[in-house]
Amino acid sequence: MMSDELKKCREQIDAIDDQMLKMVSERARLAHTIGSLKNGGPIYRPEREAQVLRRLLDQNEGPLPNEAITAIFRTVMSNCRTLEKALSVAFLGPLGTYSEEAASKQFGGLSHPLQCASIDEVFQSVEAGTADYGVVPVENSTEGAIGRTLDLLLASGAQICGEVTLPVHHNLLCTSDDRSGIRKVYSHAQSLAQCHEWLNRNLPGAERQAVASNAEAARLAAETPGAAAIASKRAGELFGLNFLAENIEDDPRNTTRFLVLSNHDVAASGHDKTSLAMATRNVPGAVVQLLEPLARNGVSMTKFESRPAHTGMWEYVFFVDIEGHRSDAKVASALADLNERAAFLKVLGSYPVAVI
Repeated sequence: MMSDELKKCREQIDAIDDQMLKMVSERARLAHTIGSLKNGGPIYRPEREAQVLRRLLDQNEGPLPNEAITAIFRTVMSNCRTLEKALSVAFLGPLGTYSEEAASKQFGGLSHPLQCASIDEVFQSVEAGTADYGVVPVENSTEGAIGRTLDLLLASGAQICGEVTLPVHHNLLCTSDDRSGIRKVYSHAQSLAQCHEWLNRNLPGAERQAVASNAEAARLAAETPGAAAIASKRAGELFGLNFLAENIEDDPRNTTRFLVLSNHDVAASGHDKTSLAMATRNVPGAVVQLLEPLARNGVSMTKFESRPAHTGMWEYVFFVDIEGHRSDAKVASALADLNERAAFLKVLGSYPVAVI
């Protein structure tokens, strides 16, 4: 028998749900009207969505955590966008990769996912217009930069329009429910490195084989007797594998940063980041001279990464992230000075700092 108090609570929830439905529908109508006023401009505006999410998080008093609030409202915004167009988003496939998870997080779900066989193909899809956007990994907190992504940023015409940070938790997956018979472990090279010590302790005799993606590792483990995979929970579910161990990454804070690629600029959101690629002239103190304009203009640098330039032995390109949007006065002044000093300078994109 339902208590009067329980019945009353449920009736209140029903009334709130009715109000929410009306308000979400009204939001969708307004979003659709705004879409018609853009006159063909981009449907997805990462700077505007970042502003919305930050404002809501500033007001959040619980009990739902910030991650839940962003997930809910990203889904709402995604469905509102779909009234105008189902955006195609390219990522390193197949389904079940962390790249798919990052893309789904950023876009509030994927109405038109485009699975790519390589990071190169993600860039090509965006440049060719086959995909509206692309999501690629750029660095991991444990293993550092993804070299191929940096190389392609240098050569590509695609721009960075956003970033996603994704806590990465690895799982040992197998068709068996006993890990004593595991002779081979498949995974992406980065994931194998991120679980190196765990594997040394728990599967010291198993061969480790790097493959194109963690989802591919899960597929191979599902087809190969005596094999296991290190992959995401979603990959395990997609391929019907047993979870023999969870959260096996050596660093529990293991996080991967992904970039969102597009063919259009992004306006300032108020809390932005600008990514650059630059090279020095071959003179003494060149690197110090290259960075001096940032200090003089009060621009903070959050990343400095060197990468072989592929133009000659011992020549390097520096990948730099700075705080602020390229339209900000201090950043614009620093970029103008850098352009005078650098042998090469490319602005890879200005975009909102990742929201939880």
